[in-house]
Amino acid sequence: MEAETSSSVNEQPTIKYRGIKAMPYILGNETFEKLGAMGTASNLFVFLMQFFNLKHITAIKVMSVFGGTANFAPLIGAFLSDTYFGRYKTIGFASICSVLGMTMLTLTTIIDKLHPPSCQMGGVATCVGPSPMQLTFLFASFGFLIIGAGGIRPCNLAFGADQFNPNTEAGKRGVSSFINWYNFTFTLALMVSVTLLVHIQSNVSWSIGLGIPTCLMLVSIIIFFMGSRIYVKVKPEGSPLTSVAQVLVAAIRNRRLKLPVDDAHLRLFNYVPCNSIVSTLPYTEHLRFLNKAAILTSEDQINIDGSPANPWKLCSIQTVEEVKCVMRVLPIWASAILYHVAINQQASFGVLQALQADRHVRNGGYEIPSASFAVFQMISLTIWIPIYDRIVVPLLRKLTGREGGLTLLQRMGAGLFLTTMALLVSATVEEYRKNLAPTNTNGSAISSMSAFWLVPQLAITGLAEGFNSVGQMEFYYQQLPENMRSVAGAFYFCGMATASFVDGLLASLVHEKTKGGSGDWLAEDLNKGKLEYYYYLIAMLGALNFGYFLVCAYWYRYKGDGETNVQLRTQESRSDKDFF
Repeated sequence: MEAETSSSVNEQPTIKYRGIKAMPYILGNETFEKLGAMGTASNLFVFLMQFFNLKHITAIKVMSVFGGTANFAPLIGAFLSDTYFGRYKTIGFASICSVLGMTMLTLTTIIDKLHPPSCQMGGVATCVGPSPMQLTFLFASFGFLIIGAGGIRPCNLAFGADQFNPNTEAGKRGVSSFINWYNFTFTLALMVSVTLLVHIQSNVSWSIGLGIPTCLMLVSIIIFFMGSRIYVKVKPEGSPLTSVAQVLVAAIRNRRLKLPVDDAHLRLFNYVPCNSIVSTLPYTEHLRFLNKAAILTSEDQINIDGSPANPWKLCSIQTVEEVKCVMRVLPIWASAILYHVAINQQASFGVLQALQADRHVRNGGYEIPSASFAVFQMISLTIWIPIYDRIVVPLLRKLTGREGGLTLLQRMGAGLFLTTMALLVSATVEEYRKNLAPTNTNGSAISSMSAFWLVPQLAITGLAEGFNSVGQMEFYYQQLPENMRSVAGAFYFCGMATASFVDGLLASLVHEKTKGGSGDWLAEDLNKGKLEYYYYLIAMLGALNFGYFLVCAYWYRYKGDGETNVQLRTQESRSDKDFF
């Protein structure tokens, strides 16, 4: 049933939180949903090349558009959830769309008319590509998966947190425990997907390998709806993104008005609801143009409770400062785009390197699926996080005097640096792999280099994620206003989305510009290409991006660091000017 409430005429409804009682349903749904979604996506790149006979450049383009759209979708999903439908309905609808998309994708492996015939032994040149009808059905399945990702990703973590009372210590501990279990199930699902499910897909059957995730997703839906009667279902109250648009519109409308010269923070309109969960932010002079949204004129009307009658013409200075928080984060967010581009290389060209390397555990023994090497990246991340938390942070705390050892921006900077190092290692390994590859052969020859030489680049990439990805998420949650935390995760996914499009565009441009003359950098056969040059190119862009990040980090102003409330400036904020 709907969340149980008791109320009188003059009292607000009292929510009865079920907390722990709801967790088996929510965590069960999370676990099976992640197993289903990741079991489908983790080997999708190889699936497009081997089952749909797409060339690797075409497969990269398809995966870039699919990944980019799927990562942009959570921003739309968060808006629709907060404004119209609520998290419960959004997750339910999105889950159904996901299982439909997985079912359609599985059908492409079962029904012969929905996929092209297998390539003949003659090589890539004899492969028949997919027909327009087959591509249409494939992309339709992707469309349902994108809708599913758009609804599930921004809502599942927040929906679990909704089940605990945020005003009690037990509720806060429950939320912390839920987040820990959420991260555990996420990592578990990812590791099972890139090992067991990828093995089934690559060595047993694509139909079974995609059918299992589909069944798991169906189980997750059943478990989710089984707990419907005890869930706390928070009603939508409007998206915080609307306030961003309102401030921009009001500032443009008031662009001809002049801001007060003296005591501007006292003369501009301000209103903070008594039940607001957002901490009061001090007035700041930077981005002064936005302050014009808070200029009160004789034409503006005020409601009885003190709020503006038309927030598209007048906004409180508190709302303006909240929007400034978003604006300040954007330059830092932009630096994450090339970071994600660098990370993406291990999921695309890293897989191709593994495909043309010796993947046998022993001579003639078990051959590891190429997509399963991603597990080394996850192992590196999983091992590093507790080491950093229990050993590195205490040591850095003594050196820096900061509670977290490093600031969030320093952690993000370390991750950017490590991604550049990973690309340089990837280029070196690729040169070594080509030197050991046989020449004058038809098709894509397998190098005698062990694929385990790829482990260092994957391990460094995992360390980079431990610094930047974790720090980036925490940065968004801390620096965005409290009422925008539901879209903080969407910020991260939007960075990944933009990176997917940039990655696809960059690969296409390099392929088109280099396929003539001295040789295609991204040739279908890596032995005939110059993939190491492509790695060096992205490493160079990463180095430039690192310099851009240092400049942005140096000038970044932390939330709450205002000119009219100097005492709110923390020691950490002042120290950041010494070393971002």
